Amino acid sequence: MGSPLSPIAVNLFMEWFENEAIATAPDNCKPRIWKRYVDDVLEVIKKGEAENLTTHLNQVDPTNSIKFTYEEESDNSIPFPNTLITKKDDGSLKICIYRKPTHTDQYLQFQSHHPLHHKLGVVRTLIDRKDSIVSEEIDRQKETSHIEQALNQCGYPQWSIKKVVEEKDLPKPKKSKPSDGQEKSKGLVVLPYVEGLSERVSRIFEKHGFATSLKPHSTIRKALVHRRTSETPPNSRSSV
Repeated sequence: MGSPLSPIAVNLFMEWFENEAIATAPDNCKPRIWKRYVDDVLEVIKKGEAENLTTHLNQVDPTNSIKFTYEEESDNSIPFPNTLITKKDDGSLKICIYRKPTHTDQYLQFQSHHPLHHKLGVVRTLIDRKDSIVSEEIDRQKETSHIEQALNQCGYPQWSIKKVVEEKDLPKPKKSKPSDGQEKSKGLVVLPYVEGLSERVSRIFEKHGFATSLKPHSTIRKALVHRRTSETPPNSRSSV
């Protein structure tokens, strides 16, 4: 189920709404399970009661400004954000990655003018999602193949995927609290990204105790959108 509000407004509204909706739901359509992520709700109710529950939900908000829709399971499966939940023959559930039919597997191109860690971040995000969501090994293998094929189409070499996988297998270093004598970061320096140069400048700043962030400078927006070179003087503006 979903509603057209912004995430912040939805969270504030839903804190009150879901308690009220569940408490006042008729017995014939009262949810056995209610799981919500922002404005998407996964419910388990009696078969054939989805429309009745939706009618009830649309009557809870006194302002009548929010309308819910519903989607029932198809072939024992139902999508939830980023996931496809499938009921198996033995009654257990398995979870896979869900992509809309319009999804094109277009990610940041490896040849684009971005720092390498931005590109490796794309790989890491896809692999982390696979490892945290997919519940069965055979589906993980299928998802791994899908990720590799999609990234290959975006120009990612095999070593970039291998690098991320190897880094994930390494033990994570324990975070240590800074000691009294340890020098704290002197601040953050944001550098425009120029391939080959920004990395060297970044290392110099870090040697002197400054954290750095690399920001792509050449973007499609800058190439297509041109700001006015001259502005109206403050004294000539209206309503100032």
